[in-house]
Amino acid sequence: MHQILDSRKEEQVVPLFRLGFRPFFLLGALFSTVAMLGWLAQLNGLIQMPGIGNPIWWHAHEMLFGFGAAIVAGFLLTAVQNWTGHPGVRSWPLALVVGLWMVPRCLLPWLGEGNPVLMVADLAWLPLCAWFLAKPIMATRQWRNLFFVPLLLVLTLLNGASWLWHEQWAVTEHLLLTTVLLFTTLIAVMGGRVIPFFTARGTGREKAAPLLWLERTALASLWLILLIWLLLPTPGTIGIYMVPLYIVAAGLHLWRQLRWRLPTTLPHPLLWSLHLAYLFIPLGLLALSAQAAGLAISLSLASHLLSVGCLGTMILGMIARVSLGHSGRPLQVGRRISWAFALIIAAAGCRVLIPLLWPAYTLYGWNLSGLGWSLAYGLFVWIYAPILTSPRADGRPG
Repeated sequence: MHQILDSRKEEQVVPLFRLGFRPFFLLGALFSTVAMLGWLAQLNGLIQMPGIGNPIWWHAHEMLFGFGAAIVAGFLLTAVQNWTGHPGVRSWPLALVVGLWMVPRCLLPWLGEGNPVLMVADLAWLPLCAWFLAKPIMATRQWRNLFFVPLLLVLTLLNGASWLWHEQWAVTEHLLLTTVLLFTTLIAVMGGRVIPFFTARGTGREKAAPLLWLERTALASLWLILLIWLLLPTPGTIGIYMVPLYIVAAGLHLWRQLRWRLPTTLPHPLLWSLHLAYLFIPLGLLALSAQAAGLAISLSLASHLLSVGCLGTMILGMIARVSLGHSGRPLQVGRRISWAFALIIAAAGCRVLIPLLWPAYTLYGWNLSGLGWSLAYGLFVWIYAPILTSPRADGRPG
């Protein structure tokens, strides 16, 4: 699979742009670290971003459409090479996509969310990724994986809507929460494919056999919740009648995850990080049910179980693993990355539990959570920058 490229041509490409995971994982993690520190500085009155009218919009938008979407793009543009046997996008076309992604990330704090040029740049790079993803999939007729192309386009539509309605916070908040659920659904789909497989390989045990009915109903419940959020305004998604759906979905995903043998992964940080990340899906769904039932938990707290807990932890675990595998290195991490996994999980806990249990210390919870995130992803950048900017250790292309 890795010999589908000419090694001499490969050597002419800067290592950072030899495959999608390299620039998007490294720059995405770096951006999330800087953006989180910028958010904390703004939150505590240390700085003011001159172009930003609504700092909350900037924080939520950039962590989802700036950071989260970049990691998804890097993963898919790398995985498509394995799926199809066709070379993934690289060299100057990849650099072009990354450049389009970087422009709004760098200029938004100064030019603001009303700048049409930044909006166009931000809405152009994901469709380009979708095109580079679709070409080899269609050429090899791997229709099962074509599902990710419309997913990227839906993500683009949500991004566009968040730009257009940035002045209407009630609408934008709903769009951003819907995006969190879209990422959660993607993690549920991909998690079911890779977590049991990685666990079996890493522990040397037989892969947990899937229960087809459980797989289908668990995913269907999450797709239904996402569809409701896409079609209905916020009051329609948090009514008391939604409580049973959230609870059933949480129970199905908890059962699904427990069948993947979490206890066997404890000696393996690259495995337990993925398992614990997935556990935040039922926790987040239960929190949504509690909010819909009228209990004292806000939509923001419930959504951060999914965004910081599930998305943040799953991304860190996956990019740590994929970066090693696709750079020809053993799938082993040291204490620093293990600490990074612990820090991102602690960040989720601080973001939700401190404001929930001790409201007077809410700002402390936010600060501790943001610092935990920044340390976790900062550790990743520190350790993985040499890996992602140098050729594969085994001398193969990629």
